[in-house]
This record gives sequence, C-alpha cells and structure tokens, in this order.
Amino acid sequence: QVQLVESGGGLVQPGGSLRLSCAASGTIFSFNVMGWYRQAPGNQRELVASMTTAAGTHYADFVKGRFTISRNGAENTVYLQMNSLKPEDTAVYYCNGILWGRHYWGQGTQVTVSS
Repeated sequence: QVQLVESGGGLVQPGGSLRLSCAASGTIFSFNVMGWYRQAPGNQRELVASMTTAAGTHYADFVKGRFTISRNGAENTVYLQMNSLKPEDTAVYYCNGILWGRHYWGQGTQVTVSS
C-alpha cells in the first residue's frame, strides 16, 4: 500500500522559514510527479509547487521566489523550503504523488504563520 507521510509543519512568525518533508513508502517505482498542495479554512485545496521528471518544476504565482521544491527521486521524497512566510500562507499542506495516473495524498501538516 502506497503511503505518503509529511513532516515539518508548525508555528512560525511572519518572515520566518519552514522546511516540509514528505516520504513515500509501499512502492519500488518513482512517482511521475510529486508536489505540494495547501488548503486554508473555507478555501479549496490549491497547488503550491510540483516537480516532474519530464517538465521540471512548477510554482504557483503566490509562492514564486519564496518557496523551493526539491526531490530525491530515488527515495521518493520531496521537500518544500518555505522562506519569507506570510500570514496568508497559513494552511494545511498536503504532499501529493502521481504514479501511473493515480493520485496519492499524505495526511497533511499544519503550517501557521502568526506573530
């Protein structure tokens, strides 16, 4: 059974940094796509950043220049370095992986940006 497990969320002051990690288990194959989504209360889940083996990286406009996605393909791990955090970045962040057209999700990790 394929599972994704996130870690690294928490409370941080505006302007601070956090690094999220996501590790996959249950498959010997590399995900075609790995990425991060987020969902704030009352909002829909939205794409933050993704990385594919063919198309490289993609960032939502609202995180460009502040967040960096990286991946260890051999280990099916993906990271999200978040700098210059803003209160509006507060959300539950979900790891996503796509393998042979099927989406897999982590359980989510809370990121709260507040003074």
